[in-house]
Amino acid sequence: MYTQYKLPYSYDALEPHIDALTMETHYSKHHAAYTKNLNDAVEKAGINKGIEALLSSLDSISDEALRKTIRNNGGGYYNHNLYFSTIGTNGGGEPAGAFGKLLANEFGGFSSFQDKLSALAIGQFGSGWAWLSADRDGKLKLSSSPNQDNPLMEGTGFVPILGIDVWEHAYYLKYKNVRADYVKAFYNVIDWKAVADNYERVKGGK
Repeated sequence: MYTQYKLPYSYDALEPHIDALTMETHYSKHHAAYTKNLNDAVEKAGINKGIEALLSSLDSISDEALRKTIRNNGGGYYNHNLYFSTIGTNGGGEPAGAFGKLLANEFGGFSSFQDKLSALAIGQFGSGWAWLSADRDGKLKLSSSPNQDNPLMEGTGFVPILGIDVWEHAYYLKYKNVRADYVKAFYNVIDWKAVADNYERVKGGK
């Protein structure tokens, strides 16, 4: 049974960067639906795996229709759990400590990192995501994925530690078609401690 991440903040807590109606719709409608549909599909398929193991082994699901349903809804479930757990009321600024130094060293400074991740988010054609991922060796990678796909499905060993949702449901009520404004505002709500914790978990192979 996959459990939807429980928000530790209210729907209006991320105003003015992400509006309350978007948060409520995004979490209580979209994310809730992905969670329910995933649970229904894995029950039908008789699958009992952790979500990362599930998304890393989709090819083992022989039923094509079930595989597609689990890919779409499992991705939506996992991606949104990550999304909502890496934003918060104490977000914004630049990451501190060892992780902040690593990020700056890897991408030529925090501003350069922002520019590169933002370009992936803004440039993603149609719905999708932009990712900061890590592997067990502690390497970092930037990428983007269409729809509800993510790096786990690519079999490269990289695990997402931060994702920018660029489906229209994540920003359209406030930002309309100006995705770039939403992406810029998103940096004001990123919880860098949560991202750094994700990095340590992945690096530790847990």
